[in-house]
Amino acid sequence: QVQLVESGGGLVQPGGSLRLSCAASGSIFSFSTMGWYRQAPGKQRELVAVITSGGTTNYADSVKGRFTISRDNAKNTVSLQMNSLKPEDTAVYYCRLRINILYDHWGQGTQVTVSS
Repeated sequence: QVQLVESGGGLVQPGGSLRLSCAASGSIFSFSTMGWYRQAPGKQRELVAVITSGGTTNYADSVKGRFTISRDNAKNTVSLQMNSLKPEDTAVYYCRLRINILYDHWGQGTQVTVSS
């Protein structure tokens, strides 16, 4: 059973930074594609950033140059460094672990609020 626990959310002023972390249980982390997604009120969940088991990254256009995803396979963690935050980044952020359709797990989410 895989469990994902996110941390690091909170309230930050525009232009500020936050670092989200996701800790995964189990032994399949290093084989997984890890992703961060977000869902704002009244909107669909959207991809923010992903990192493959080989370290290849991909970002939503809206966060390129501001957010950085990274992983530590020794610690079973994936992080999202968020800089130059904007009010439109406000959302619940979710961690996702995926290998295939049978191994596709989500965390419970962490709230990020960007407001002055």
